[in-house]
Amino acid sequence: MGVSADPVAKLDDFAKKNQVKHLLLSDAGRTMLPAYGVMVTDQKSPMFRLAKRAYFIVDRKGIVRFMRVQANPLDLLKTEEVLKALRAGVTARAPTDRDP
Repeated sequence: MGVSADPVAKLDDFAKKNQVKHLLLSDAGRTMLPAYGVMVTDQKSPMFRLAKRAYFIVDRKGIVRFMRVQANPLDLLKTEEVLKALRAGVTARAPTDRDP
């Protein structure tokens, strides 16, 4: 599933144009993005109030088992990396691009 700050209509158009098969959710009201720490909050940034590219694995109890926030929104995490974390039963936060 993917979550974006874009409105539903824009996500629907994107999904059709790009033949996206997974669920896309809109957080146009920007409630989930800041709660997960993945909204740009620097008012001087041209990306202010936009979503950062991030990956999460959340278990059935709602516990985040894997988190990866990309510094550059154009950098995609390889599917194999997410699947490896899922198969390993990750129980700790993965390093982000911001970590030292």
